[in-house]
Amino acid sequence: MTSSHYLDAAATAPLRPEARAAMLAVWEAGQANASSVHGHGFRARDTVERARKQIAAALGARPGEVIFTSGGTEANTLAIVGLALANPRGRHIVTTAIEHSSVLESARYLERVFGFELTVVPVDGAGMVDPAAVVATLRPDTTLLSIGLANGEVGTVQPLAGLAHRARELGVLVHTDAVQAAATLPVSFALSPGSWPGETVDALTLASHKYGGPQGVGALLVRAHLPLEPVIHGGGQERGARSGTENVAGIAGFAAAVTATVRGIGERALALMQSRDALVERILAEVPGAALTGHASERLPGHASFTVAGVSGESLLVALDTAGFAVSSGSACAAGQSEPSPVLLALGIDPELAQTALRFTLPAPLPAESIERVVAVLRGEAERAGRQASPRVQPRSPAAAAE
Repeated sequence: MTSSHYLDAAATAPLRPEARAAMLAVWEAGQANASSVHGHGFRARDTVERARKQIAAALGARPGEVIFTSGGTEANTLAIVGLALANPRGRHIVTTAIEHSSVLESARYLERVFGFELTVVPVDGAGMVDPAAVVATLRPDTTLLSIGLANGEVGTVQPLAGLAHRARELGVLVHTDAVQAAATLPVSFALSPGSWPGETVDALTLASHKYGGPQGVGALLVRAHLPLEPVIHGGGQERGARSGTENVAGIAGFAAAVTATVRGIGERALALMQSRDALVERILAEVPGAALTGHASERLPGHASFTVAGVSGESLLVALDTAGFAVSSGSACAAGQSEPSPVLLALGIDPELAQTALRFTLPAPLPAESIERVVAVLRGEAERAGRQASPRVQPRSPAAAAE
């Protein structure tokens, strides 16, 4: 499938050729355990450490601040549970209502098992958090604040830099889930003014497959001076924070994808924004019942999400899939669930309307003819649903007509 037909990059971006080549090189050289004390093991360890340096350089981190995991979910869990348990300033955690389930469930785990208190800050109708409202929840016993840099379902990018700075002034650790943002925005972990999401974040989550790397690999960037309580125990790999044999080929592919993505990311973001805006404009103008979800301007460059009143999201997905376009109705982690999206409900969207959600996430700019075809399919489905919903006019009997 071409990039103009695969429009679900927020679930998984297409595999980059650089990542494929890096993984093939590892496999062709012969698989070995990076902890083994022999030549093959040393070469595997060298591959892992070179990848660590590549990712650190691309994200403005130090190599020792990169901890490899099995993906974004594990990295979020390690950040929430690991930081909260190892840095017991208090037993209060703050997050938002639209975080990825791995963040919310990890916080609820701490609440349920360890007696932490959890504050979940609401968002407005565009999915934007109010920084003042967040700061107002921070207390002397608040250990951790976790806010995603951007939401994967509605694309809203949060005003994190100033908020994080204020939180850390109050002594609160700050974690951001940058899984969705880092592959399309120039994100940096650098301790320097002007970096994004800011110089005041303590931990940041990444996932390989959002960059076009392999699935099943991710990383937590965390300040080297901060202790972490492991959530996976064993041989003490990854500075003792994440035990388990490293996925050497996957890590190599991850690093290659990150390096290739970061190179020219600003130009790519601009191109995606232009294509996204053209798609949004056409859908809102030509598809009956279509409404944009998320913030109109502060959103991920290639992200366009909608509700379409009166049309089931499933029928829209099937129609687009039949036409050759792969899209989604929201987070792939919640696919197959019959309940409406908690993210859309948090935005105040009616549950029935939330069931009509549709999400386009572009891996590359869309050609004009693809936009034309997508709009035509959606318009056809919306018009068909409208005709079926219209009350049928019953024919009048001759007697009634004569009266």
